[in-house]
Amino acid sequence: MRDEYDFSEAKKNPYAKELKKQITINLSPIVITYFKKEAENTGVPYQTLINLYLMDCVKSEKKINIKWQ
Repeated sequence: MRDEYDFSEAKKNPYAKELKKQITINLSPIVITYFKKEAENTGVPYQTLINLYLMDCVKSEKKINIKWQ
């Protein structure tokens, strides 16, 4: 390993803005169970499935329909 490295010609990571951000979110146990079951069926981690679902909502500009009773 070198003592010093030359980064003068380094380029910024073009995917850095796409990196995920860790957060804390409260989800219903039913939601977690659903996505964990889907994860078992698909082989995709449940947190990834949740992210993919939410990303699909963002891309399709899905509107939330909430009716309080």
